[in-house]
Amino acid sequence: MITGRCLCGAAQYRSPGPALFSCVCHCRDCQRASGTGGVPVLGVDKTSFASSGPIRQSITQGGSGQPAIRNFCTQCGSLLFGTPQSAPGFVTIYAGSLDDPTLFEPREALFVGQRPPWARLAMQLVEHAAHPDSG
Repeated sequence: MITGRCLCGAAQYRSPGPALFSCVCHCRDCQRASGTGGVPVLGVDKTSFASSGPIRQSITQGGSGQPAIRNFCTQCGSLLFGTPQSAPGFVTIYAGSLDDPTLFEPREALFVGQRPPWARLAMQLVEHAAHPDSG
């Protein structure tokens, strides 16, 4: 079971798993939304994902060029999960919100062409200059 919550504990989510993908996204949209050089996310099947608590959505154009929908706690502002239109069957869970952060094992880095030099991870990942499906 994959579970997580926001900083204040008011909003939670759960998925029976498994994680279908795990990556660090370095697109400028994710950088600005998170205040970091890259967002660690894992993907789960949308049909088995459930959330509860005070959650609100923010919609922007994502690095893929399609709408990126980010879900956050209205109480504390913590980013929890995304429902990107570039991957409509998936929910992307922000790894920092996991109850067990060891469940996140990144395999890829996306949009490395937009990655700041200081945001390179020490581990070896498959790197994509943009979204893997953008051709």
